Amino acid sequence: MKTKITLALSLAASLVAAGPALAADKLTLQLKWVTQAQFAGYYVAKDKGFYDEVDLDVEIKPGGPDIAPPQVIAGGGADVIVDWMPSALASREKGVPLVNIAQPFKRSGMMLTCLEETGIKSPDDFPGRTLGVWFFGNEYPFLSWMSQLGIPTDGSDGGVTVLKQGFNVDPLLQKQADCVSTMTYNEYWQIIDAGISEDDLVTFKYENAGVATLEDGLYVLEEDLADPEMVDKLARFVEASMKGWHYAEENPDEAADIVLENDDTGAQTEEHQRRMMREVAKLTAGSDGRLSEEDYNRTVETLLAGGSDPVISEVPQNAWTTAVTDKMGM
Repeated sequence: MKTKITLALSLAASLVAAGPALAADKLTLQLKWVTQAQFAGYYVAKDKGFYDEVDLDVEIKPGGPDIAPPQVIAGGGADVIVDWMPSALASREKGVPLVNIAQPFKRSGMMLTCLEETGIKSPDDFPGRTLGVWFFGNEYPFLSWMSQLGIPTDGSDGGVTVLKQGFNVDPLLQKQADCVSTMTYNEYWQIIDAGISEDDLVTFKYENAGVATLEDGLYVLEEDLADPEMVDKLARFVEASMKGWHYAEENPDEAADIVLENDDTGAQTEEHQRRMMREVAKLTAGSDGRLSEEDYNRTVETLLAGGSDPVISEVPQNAWTTAVTDKMGM
């Protein structure tokens, strides 16, 4: 009996000495689109415990066609959002003080995909054609590209006819457009899955045309960067997220499976997500999360050169920072 009492007292003393367990810091991430391999790094970081390792409790909120990440963070619904820079800079100019704190995507996945049967082999063949273009801020790289090529976009002689494209490839499949907007990791493969061979397609990557804008960056509200504790929390978040991205790049099938486990809609398929993960890995490869000033300046120049209605009217000030990535241990 004496031994049991002694052990009980020792255990109680050790619990008192240890004190209450500290709760992990909570952080909410709002994605730009639905749950898919485009965001695999974050799901992997959560699944593999990389956020736990840096004392973070991260909630990942999927997006969708009716969810605008800048509005979500402005309304207090998220601490960090994933957004494309055209959208983020436009929001900043309109009064939502977004700041880029990290850039996991090093390259752009946007391109124009054309049917070879149209005879289009180079941009010189664009005049007189109908091109499908995404709008809602996604049109500006296209408009800048056409402006640089000297090709009007009003359907006039020597110009192109712009078809406002939904987020699908129907205009190409239904022969309503000669080319459509696609992402290397998503819509392009929808065309392949519809039965068209890669040999029957011609692609033009915005990255190669020099007008690509930065995609899938991490943004916070400027006021949060004035709080040292928040900056520390964000640095831990970015570092753990990049660990998740690197793991996903090296283990694409496992990463895709983790994404599927988090897809509550059941809309995604294993084949599509595994293929998407391999394509997304090409865009994040080599990134440590730090934003390239050269890439930022190219994006701004592209947005300012978007024709008569540019997405931003002047060069932004303080729209990105290294304050978070400078604190990372990577």
